[in-house]
Amino acid sequence: MSTILHEDVGSGILRRMKEGGFDFASVHPIEFYAIFPDRARALKATHNFRGESLHAQVTERDEGDWYLQVSKVMHVTPAGIGDFSQDLESVVIPLGGELDGWGVTQQLSRASRQD
Repeated sequence: MSTILHEDVGSGILRRMKEGGFDFASVHPIEFYAIFPDRARALKATHNFRGESLHAQVTERDEGDWYLQVSKVMHVTPAGIGDFSQDLESVVIPLGGELDGWGVTQQLSRASRQD
């Protein structure tokens, strides 16, 4: 699975980010998302994602299920995103959850905002 995910991440999203001027040289907080049917399982998953460069939080969604958001500060690379997604999946799936993607905020420079 990891190889496929690395290709998916690298093939389109990261290319568009590069075209948009994303700063790949710096580290960024990358948000990874998962959905759980109940709060208890979502909270249980958070225990696996704590540390200096990690932050996990659980919130209720309008649909009645629960959202796990794990933020990891790292360089944006296909391998890094793929590896962490695989780690997240290995915790989420056994708890009855499902992965729901990832995202990173791109800071716009002052010059690009004026265009």
